[in-house]
Amino acid sequence: MHEETRVLAGECTIRDSNDPGTRRGEVVVVCKPDDTVLVHDADGYQPTAWLTRAETVTFADGVLTATDGDQFVRVEVHEEYDRTSHPVSAVGTPVGDCPDCDGRLVRDDGAVTCLDCRTTYGLPRDATVLTEAEDCACGCPRMRVERGRAFEVCLDRDCESLDEAVQTAFDREWDCPNCGGDLRVLRRGGLLAGCEHYPDCDTGWGIPTGTVAEECDCGLPVFETANGRRCLDSGCDRAAPEPARPS
Repeated sequence: MHEETRVLAGECTIRDSNDPGTRRGEVVVVCKPDDTVLVHDADGYQPTAWLTRAETVTFADGVLTATDGDQFVRVEVHEEYDRTSHPVSAVGTPVGDCPDCDGRLVRDDGAVTCLDCRTTYGLPRDATVLTEAEDCACGCPRMRVERGRAFEVCLDRDCESLDEAVQTAFDREWDCPNCGGDLRVLRRGGLLAGCEHYPDCDTGWGIPTGTVAEECDCGLPVFETANGRRCLDSGCDRAAPEPARPS
């Protein structure tokens, strides 16, 4: 479903909690899908009145009222010039074409969304969408994610699962340092390596973003991350130091 921004233009009286006075003039009122209300006059880019993510927004008997606790914006319409609505979306980086409708896919924060049909694919924040590589056979772009090693999988998790790829590579690969059991690759909020004997042994750590470089002195893997080397156990102080670079 397309989200919509509602737009109202007219001669109005404006009152808001940030200004004790009453103002009147020809304005454009913008109500965004998250219930942010902006009242623009002819001057500059700054709205003359606004309320971010209002708790309630109502329009009745020619009066638009947005409230959030003690904060409010009230717009009384004396002469309405136009009232309309338009589809809007988050602005993102183009990453390919939608396999469902040939619309444009864009990446915004933690998702890739089609601007036409609004199909959305969640993705890890550290993922790189491979815009220059060949698409998956399903038509979706592929992404590169580092979880112990670099994996290249389809954006559509129903087509190709990152979890399954990491499990195939590292499930039972490491031993629990507390009881000797196998560490299983599990999805509990994020991907983690947790002891197979849970709940009797609750040892487990989130798998960091990075690639396995070597074995720590404690027996767990050391990961090469963007912030340097670290043990799977983030509290471990025995991680092997990063090799000195040649002078």
